[in-house]
Amino acid sequence: MNDVAMAGRRVRGGGAARRAERTGVSFETAKFIERNIPNFEILNEEALQIIEYNAETVLEEIGVNFLENPGALELWRTAGADVRGERVHIPRGLARRLCATAPGSFTQYARNPERNVTIGGKGLVLAPVYGPPFVRDMEGGRRYATIADFRNFVKLGYMSKWLHHSGGTVCEPTDVAVNKRHLDMLHAHMTLSDKPYMGSVTEPVRAADSVEMSKILFGADFVDRNTVMTSLININSPLSFDSVMMGALEVYAKANQAAIISPFIVGGAMAPVTVAGTLTQVLAEVLAGVAYSQLVRPGAPVIFGAFVTSIDMNSGAPTFGTPEAAHITYGAGQLARRLGLPYRSGGAFCGSKLPDAQAAYETANSLNMALLAGVNFMLHACGWLEGGLVSSYEKFVMDADQLGCLHHLARGVEIDTNGQGMDAIREVGPGGHYLGCAHTQANFKTAFWRSDLLDYKPFETWDEEGARDTQNLASERVKKLLSDYQPPALDEGIREALDEYVAKKKAAEPDAFL
Repeated sequence: MNDVAMAGRRVRGGGAARRAERTGVSFETAKFIERNIPNFEILNEEALQIIEYNAETVLEEIGVNFLENPGALELWRTAGADVRGERVHIPRGLARRLCATAPGSFTQYARNPERNVTIGGKGLVLAPVYGPPFVRDMEGGRRYATIADFRNFVKLGYMSKWLHHSGGTVCEPTDVAVNKRHLDMLHAHMTLSDKPYMGSVTEPVRAADSVEMSKILFGADFVDRNTVMTSLININSPLSFDSVMMGALEVYAKANQAAIISPFIVGGAMAPVTVAGTLTQVLAEVLAGVAYSQLVRPGAPVIFGAFVTSIDMNSGAPTFGTPEAAHITYGAGQLARRLGLPYRSGGAFCGSKLPDAQAAYETANSLNMALLAGVNFMLHACGWLEGGLVSSYEKFVMDADQLGCLHHLARGVEIDTNGQGMDAIREVGPGGHYLGCAHTQANFKTAFWRSDLLDYKPFETWDEEGARDTQNLASERVKKLLSDYQPPALDEGIREALDEYVAKKKAAEPDAFL
């Protein structure tokens, strides 16, 4: 369908959309976090300079692979790099100069303007889990994810107050053909939520589909002028950039859509066992990836990514919520800020098989560490289980509830006249209580963060109600949220155009499950 026909459909559907907006239910979403607290900085100036110098040494002396991508090699050669086969040796200072054209922050637009987010600066945008092939809930146990599960998670994300972003592959719908599932996933994000979303990266053509579907949703001119998608471009650590991810990056950079340039590192397996050694490799890989995005299109929005975990040297399994991961996340934040780039890291990480005490401890460590590290975009902020293999329904709502704590922590300490509370202290005086004083009455609704999930009732009441643990409470909340869900209003002309695009693309080739 051409742009003129699509525009006609939008006009014809406009009245219905406006009526739907007047009668539809809009669920409250907190604005993205704007920190009023300092970042925690673990590295001193000498350490930062050593890591930066070593990273440039890696790029120059060791180089990075750009595999099966002659176009990328030619771009690097033209820029002044020393290209030997598929290995690119980047002279000291070149990558950093190229990175200078990337913006320090940018707005990602949502189809509901009230949900727009700013990525960078003091902001923190929270997005759900990404990528698991399995899902788990109390009733069905652990099983392969389906498109029905995917749609449920999109609905839960839309209903979650503290989530700012719909995310991307919140689970991998294995009942849909590999070459077509990206269409159904994008369609779900676009129609079941009005929060910002992520594009597909599993093939360059799927990234192109993401751009085209976004043009249907927002209008081609709007997408050409603005960033409406973020995508996750993983680097094959150590020091390798494959043609699939780089091909997707090229599509998004050319379209001025955002990309997270993110090494995927398990310390001890894909990077050195030391913190400084891992940070050196992370910086080298990010410098090369961001620089390449700017070779494709100077000024294309990018995010400095760092997904880092350590490894259990006995079992080989990744570990989460560890002090080493915290040190790397803090240090990478400092390096990102020195480059002047938005920073992605952190999440509700855990290695537990169930949403239990292990999951809670490791997740709490990871979430609070990411807040203090100055993260601007936090993928995997809720729902992550079993080292990222599982999207858990119960843990999704448990984590989403706890994200409210991050909002309140980030506010810092208010020290204005109301914050000082002197009127309350004067009114109550010695030996009194504050429950009924004017200051408490004026502030009690907003003074304290309140969980929508956890149980604070007296023992007797809790026992009478079935002595439910947190997983049981979360299961009930999942059911309530899905029962209460109502889709955001969408122009019927746009919906029809999206449906038609998906149907046409699916019909154009046979299903492939490999």
